[in-house]
Amino acid sequence: MTHDTPHLETAVLAGGCFWCLEAAYQMVRGVEQVVPGYAGGRVANPTYEQVETGITGHAQSVRIEFDPRHISFRRLLDIFWAIHDPTTKDRQGNDVGPQYRSIIFYANENQHRVAQASVKEAQEQLSDPIVTEIVRLEHFYEAEPYHHNYFRNNPEQAYCQIVINPKLAKLKAKYSSRLKERL
Repeated sequence: MTHDTPHLETAVLAGGCFWCLEAAYQMVRGVEQVVPGYAGGRVANPTYEQVETGITGHAQSVRIEFDPRHISFRRLLDIFWAIHDPTTKDRQGNDVGPQYRSIIFYANENQHRVAQASVKEAQEQLSDPIVTEIVRLEHFYEAEPYHHNYFRNNPEQAYCQIVINPKLAKLKAKYSSRLKERL
């Protein structure tokens, strides 16, 4: 739950660069806020520079605050499978290292059950094995301010054009009815 809006729930996901996940989930109807950060590691209050070494154990992640009256955790996971490759260990495209691994962090047993069922269903659609981890969320550390709204603030940057835009196009094609009208 969030501090200001009691009806919201929280999901934390990692699937490569947090800029990609942030840009995609900001488009989804029922998602109120997406915050980039770090989760799954051993270092308290890590910096981007520390996480990028790959030795902190953290993955670039996003914390998604969503309204379950408009979108379920399960539907967020459907989108998760569509916007990254869950079959590549410690990488997404040219982003390589454990900080780019695929993880569903669960906050409670219901999210844990939903995540497990979602992996099984997603695996039926893929020929390669899913390597996505399912891990209890211990801590989420918010990323530095310059990472927030990265795509919105830097749409012409090469990474945004080459990596993020194709993911957003795929999302729009597959889930247009679930997206916000104004992006």
